[in-house]
Amino acid sequence: MDEKDKNLSKKEHIRMKLLEQQGEAKLVRKIIMITIASLILLIGIVGLVGFLYINSAMKPVDPDDDTIKKVKIPIGSTVNGISTLLEEQGIIKDARVFKYYIKFRNESGFQAGEYKLSPSMPIEDIVTSIKTGKLMKEAAMKITIPEGKQLIQIADIIAGKTGEDPKKVFKKLNDKKFVNSMQEQFPQLLTSEIENEKVLYPLEGYLFPATYDFYEEKPTLETIVIEMLKKTEETLQAYQGQMDKNDYSVHEMLTFASLVEEEATAQVDRGKIASVFYNRIKEDMPLQTDPTVLYAKGSHKSRVYYKDLEVKSPYNTYKNKGLPPGPIANAGTTSIDAVLKPEKTDYLYFLATPEGEVLYSKTLDDHNNKKAEHISNK
Repeated sequence: MDEKDKNLSKKEHIRMKLLEQQGEAKLVRKIIMITIASLILLIGIVGLVGFLYINSAMKPVDPDDDTIKKVKIPIGSTVNGISTLLEEQGIIKDARVFKYYIKFRNESGFQAGEYKLSPSMPIEDIVTSIKTGKLMKEAAMKITIPEGKQLIQIADIIAGKTGEDPKKVFKKLNDKKFVNSMQEQFPQLLTSEIENEKVLYPLEGYLFPATYDFYEEKPTLETIVIEMLKKTEETLQAYQGQMDKNDYSVHEMLTFASLVEEEATAQVDRGKIASVFYNRIKEDMPLQTDPTVLYAKGSHKSRVYYKDLEVKSPYNTYKNKGLPPGPIANAGTTSIDAVLKPEKTDYLYFLATPEGEVLYSKTLDDHNNKKAEHISNK
């Protein structure tokens, strides 16, 4: 081998060495990048899981469970002791989260004594209660608002408890200044959608069905309504993700849920009723639900006649496609669940029989046959 070949061989060896080193460097960089990406992903997952857990732990144990439990907090109890006690009694979900919440908010001044608390209470109310001793007292007044009640009926219930004139209560509930003051306190709940000129009563559907305790002999109407709106806001927080997924505003969702609530009977599957409404909207068909006609007429009847269907109103879903301008009653969580998680069916019609049974149909002919059998001859 001559000198030239030796030099070429040496250069080739060096080149191969360099390529090998470059390859190793690339591999090392790749491993480092994968490791860093994995760590970032892991940190992100842990952070998300932690956030979701804490967010869940901050919510009421059971928003629908108003069972009152007696919780005795001994003299000299520490924050750790109170947190553990509340978790053991089923009033909070996680003692550690509760403890950190108290420290973060710099809360103090908790009073010893026997408290009446429930699993439906938000964490803020629990803290307020054990600071003020509020729930150690018996409620001076209880107001129960059933599901499916319209605003005028709720006004009657409030008036019956407070001794006020029902007409004056109803008028105040619809007073523009009063409604605006509620909007200022609940801007995320009472949005500009309730200001639509087509909406008959702005607070319709927003006063949540529940039992409310008041600790003063004669609370003002403002105090009563604020508690009801708080309950609505707290309840809907658990549905925010589903509402976003379905692209519903609070107003639209409450409107839809009110239709299901008013059409439902004790025996009915609300998920199927919701599916019928969804299917009709998809097919560009009017919803044609009788309760909207009765709401438009301002009357309560057991049966809607053909002449009633001609009423001129944006609430008349026989004349107008889509949802009405606003809720026609208050809706409970069962109807809200049905709207946000309806059953999957291909039904386009349903019929409530006088016996309370609900019959579903895919075609108008089948629907009319069932109507003739169960309704027309009654």
